[in-house]
Amino acid sequence: MKQVLIVGSGDVARRIIPWLAVRFRVTAVTRRAEECAALRTLGATPLVADLDLPHTLLRLAGIADYVLHCAPPPAVGIDDPRTRRLLAALTRRGSLPRRISYISTTGVYGDCGGAWLDETRPLRPDSARAGRRVAAEAHLRRFGMRTGCRVSILRAPGIYDTEARLPRARLLKGDPVLVAEDDVFTNHIHADDLARLSALALFRGRPNRAYNATDDSTMRMGDYFDLVADACGLPRPPRLPRAELAGRLSPMTLSFMSESRRLMNGRIKRELRVGLRHPTVADALAAMLPTVS
Repeated sequence: MKQVLIVGSGDVARRIIPWLAVRFRVTAVTRRAEECAALRTLGATPLVADLDLPHTLLRLAGIADYVLHCAPPPAVGIDDPRTRRLLAALTRRGSLPRRISYISTTGVYGDCGGAWLDETRPLRPDSARAGRRVAAEAHLRRFGMRTGCRVSILRAPGIYDTEARLPRARLLKGDPVLVAEDDVFTNHIHADDLARLSALALFRGRPNRAYNATDDSTMRMGDYFDLVADACGLPRPPRLPRAELAGRLSPMTLSFMSESRRLMNGRIKRELRVGLRHPTVADALAAMLPTVS
């Protein structure tokens, strides 16, 4: 059986491990030994290693035909040394992976003023956080061109599900959102659909290709919060002008409210041949309403 190496065995990766494990041998990298039992239960062989500690990565060399890279960059800096260390570890022996799928972010586009855009849009990140993702993408693209490994980059927007990834805490706190005239367009993908896309990209993705891993929703951020509030039986959030939000929300939350774009997703449908199980946020909430009440 072919070998799949998963680096960054968080929530999204764990959703696809059972599907992969019946088709491939799956090795899942985790930084914490206490997570090994849960990974074994899903069908993976755990491997304890840390992308911040190069000496722990020696066992990654030559073991994988396919690599699913889900690990985020560090929280500071302008580069992604974790991706650099991973790629260096993978090249220590003669046997290189055939394909790599990497989960990036749509934040690499920066603020687009609400414009529609596809994957050919120039990358102009507005935050250091997104800048580190641009650096990771560049490292992976160069690796692909240098080695012949097929690299697929999935640019994911706001990831949600109806259990742990809805903004209930903000709704319960009564955090405000923007008034309609100041509001931004936002994009979404269900965690299950992102997991499937990340796996399909390993086998159907074109070389050095980026994909907007987003659903068909087209809504402003305030409308998204209203939709979740209604589904959860919570009050809708208050609306305030942008000038009044600065003292009420964290800098990170404000940064998300400063970028507006609408993403085209035709490429994932044409090339990855995916049928989204949750085409829109509204569909997902309607289908799972009993679980969010």
